[in-house]
Amino acid sequence: DFGIWNTNLGAVARHRMAIGGQNVRLLFNIVPEAASYLGERTLADIAKSTVFNGEPDAICVSGLTAGAETSADQLRIVKDVLPNTPVFANTGVRVSNVKEQLSVADGAVVGTAFKRDGHVWNEVQVARVREFMAAARDARG
Repeated sequence: DFGIWNTNLGAVARHRMAIGGQNVRLLFNIVPEAASYLGERTLADIAKSTVFNGEPDAICVSGLTAGAETSADQLRIVKDVLPNTPVFANTGVRVSNVKEQLSVADGAVVGTAFKRDGHVWNEVQVARVREFMAAARDARG
């Protein structure tokens, strides 16, 4: 949908230093939303090389679009090869699946679930945030 994306880890690292952002945490998305890799490396290999080359604070695994559930199988693949790196579900975590998603992922990036009617372009509703956070706390025990 967006043409070819070309990431530049060196530019990111230099920019972070230039703005004095050494404490800014970096989350790297390795499963692009609404896109696919041009190469033929496995998800496990992409995860390992991303951590080796970029030293992110966390790796994000996404579904097809904002609000689309992240594959638990893909989360497992990444978590299995990166046991010491936080792995986040980057899309589609909501009250109905937070327990399953957090049984594999270390965390989640959540937005759409907080929005009125669960629609990405709507406003955040405090009641939805509270309901989700209660479910997330229950899932974590």
